[in-house]
Amino acid sequence: MHELIVRGGFPLKGTVKVKGSKNAALPIIAASLLTDEPVFIEDVPDLLDVRDMLAVIGSLGASVKYSHTDEIITVHSLKLDSVEPPGYLVQRMRASFLVLGPLLARLGKASISLPGGCAIGSRPVDLHLKGLAAMGAEFSVSGGFIEGKTAGRLRGAHIYLDYPSVGATENIMMAATLAQGTTVIENAASEPEIVDLAGFLNSCGARVSGAGTNSIRIDGVLDLGGTRYAVIPDRIEAGTLLICSAVTGGDITVTNLVPEHLNPLVAKLRETGVNVEEVDYSAIRVTGNSQTKAVDLKTLPYPGFPTDLQPQFSVLLALSKGTSMVTETVFENRFRHVDGLLCMNADIQVEGSHAVIRGRQNLSGAPVLASDLRAAAALLCAALAAEGITVIGEIDHLWRGYSCFEERLTALGAKLQRVKISKSEHSDQAQA
Repeated sequence: MHELIVRGGFPLKGTVKVKGSKNAALPIIAASLLTDEPVFIEDVPDLLDVRDMLAVIGSLGASVKYSHTDEIITVHSLKLDSVEPPGYLVQRMRASFLVLGPLLARLGKASISLPGGCAIGSRPVDLHLKGLAAMGAEFSVSGGFIEGKTAGRLRGAHIYLDYPSVGATENIMMAATLAQGTTVIENAASEPEIVDLAGFLNSCGARVSGAGTNSIRIDGVLDLGGTRYAVIPDRIEAGTLLICSAVTGGDITVTNLVPEHLNPLVAKLRETGVNVEEVDYSAIRVTGNSQTKAVDLKTLPYPGFPTDLQPQFSVLLALSKGTSMVTETVFENRFRHVDGLLCMNADIQVEGSHAVIRGRQNLSGAPVLASDLRAAAALLCAALAAEGITVIGEIDHLWRGYSCFEERLTALGAKLQRVKISKSEHSDQAQA
């Protein structure tokens, strides 16, 4: 385990390039199981979640190579000799569950532990199972495992999702590529990562249309081939960097992004009074404003404001004049970062799915603990803006979704240091 020591109060300045998208790379890695030909996936960031997903498909028999320097993954799933990924990996990362659809489509069976990941809400898998069941899969749950099987090839179906779940849309879409006939997913998720997965599948020979809308059509094919494909930039990392500039009163230009993916965030930043400039088709510059004002915020599925940026944006609101109301509609436990912010002198009151944030002029450094990936990012944003020293424990959560983040922030002027701690020290932190 590690902790991060941050000396705050230094405006961040400079230019920083966004890495490839974690949430796009993970389903694409799972989709590589659908073909027995080699696939080359470019711009894949070196993250704990990526390593775990590679371990998952490797445990199933796929040959995996990762060039960390070039950020290119080579996967060859010529022979898959297992349908049961290790339970400890699935329980550690929810995205591991995305191998269910590819395994059922290609091998007709799968055995997967109930998934884990960040404890930010229940996030049930029933929508995944209902969609795949409509295509002919049968499931049983016993001893914490989901057993799935098919009687021959999956069949196309008309599927309506009760909620536009990203994971369910991805699992059903992948399975449908090899199904017999046509599958239509209504009320589908429309996130950019869904569009990217469809792009990867189509580059392998799939026939997916409508990705990015709430109705996706997949015409099944007999098999898929190999491909070379680059994942999109990470919109959540880009947004986090823009918020870091805003809260520190900095001047950061973030490159290698897709501006339209950040429209909800940019609109809210401008509403607070932050200066935002779209430099060109792939770069945004944010100049901090010490006189930001309170705004209300509500998270929604894309194209609404992303829940993965709500904790970071709450830091800006904690430093803005006036009272803001934040409403979380996606994950019921997404306010776990608040305890840390309260230790840093923020004025936040949580009531159910709402947080009332009364802005203060400054935050103070303090020892805090990161509870999940985006909470870690929020506490780091706050630490960069705070007066004094902040020690963030359990910072390992950060490396699930942000590659080389400390090094890149240091290049922008941040003052921070990663420190390894012993198991006994970690136990003392947790008890405290």
